[in-house]
Amino acid sequence: MILKEHISEIKLYYKPKKKDSPRITCSEQGYKHALKFYDHNTIALQEQFIILYLNRANMVLGAHQLFTGGLTGTIADIRLIMGIALKSMACGIIISHNHPSGNLNPSEADRTLTDKVKKACDLMDIKLYDHIIVSPYEGTFYSFADEGLI
Repeated sequence: MILKEHISEIKLYYKPKKKDSPRITCSEQGYKHALKFYDHNTIALQEQFIILYLNRANMVLGAHQLFTGGLTGTIADIRLIMGIALKSMACGIIISHNHPSGNLNPSEADRTLTDKVKKACDLMDIKLYDHIIVSPYEGTFYSFADEGLI
C-alpha cells in the first residue's frame, strides 16, 4: 500500500490576469511584445531567450525569459519551452532571442533550434508562429516566418 504522505501532489490551475491581453497578428507585433521582456542593460552584451505563449486567439497568455547565455550563444532547452507551453495551456508560441553583435542573420544553430522546436510543437499540437532574432539596435529584427522558414 502506498501512503498518500509519501507522494507529491500535483495541482493545475489557470488564472488569466487580463481579459485585454495583446493580440499578435504579425511579426512586428511579436517583436515589440517580446522586446519588453529583454534586459535592455545587457541586450548588447549577452544572448537572452524569450518565449511568448499565446492562446487560441493569438492573445498573449504570458512571456518568459527562459535562458540567458554568453556573448555569442545561449542554450535553449526544448523540454522547458514545451513544459511551460503545456502548463500554460498555450495553443501557440513565438520564440525570440537576441544577437548582441547586431548581425541578424540566423546561424546554423538558430535554424536547427527552430526545426527542433517546430517538431516538438507539432507533436503537441501547438503552433510555432515565429522565431524572432532581435538586434540591440532599436527597431531591427529578423523573422523566420517572414522569411518563409517556418
